[in-house]
Amino acid sequence: MELPILTTPTESMMRTPATLEDQPVPVRAKLAAAWTSLMFLYAYVDILNFYKPGIVEDILAGRVFKFDTSQTFTTTSLALMAVPIFMVVGSMTLPVRASRSTNLIVASLYIPVTAFNVAGGSWLFFYGLGVALELILLAVILRYAWTWPRTAPSVTTATSPDRETARAQQA
Repeated sequence: MELPILTTPTESMMRTPATLEDQPVPVRAKLAAAWTSLMFLYAYVDILNFYKPGIVEDILAGRVFKFDTSQTFTTTSLALMAVPIFMVVGSMTLPVRASRSTNLIVASLYIPVTAFNVAGGSWLFFYGLGVALELILLAVILRYAWTWPRTAPSVTTATSPDRETARAQQA
């Protein structure tokens, strides 16, 4: 049997089917992606809400839902949304234990905040779907944080001196 002569480096790639490698996604990246998705969904529900008849007129008249549009209302709204926004960064940068705990606590606290958005509103299919999708994302966040993989301490870690002792010995 005669071997084919390859004329270009990509010719071999075209002839052999490639197998895609499924790399594991770090928990931190999963959490950041889930918080980002939650923020996009939350924003999109708010944007689509503008198409509901009477909403823009109410906003121009200084009312949102049953609240007067004021500095207090807008500051509270910003603060409520700043927390999940910062969770994107926190999920990637906080130490592991702090990230896990913070994700569990914040996601748990945002379940009632999210559920409030369907209370007393009309267009229940629209708001119900939005809230249901947001609650699913919060459940995903809770699952990722709760099931964060643990590693057993290695023998060298368990028997080696801590950093402070090692630094003192070097000095």
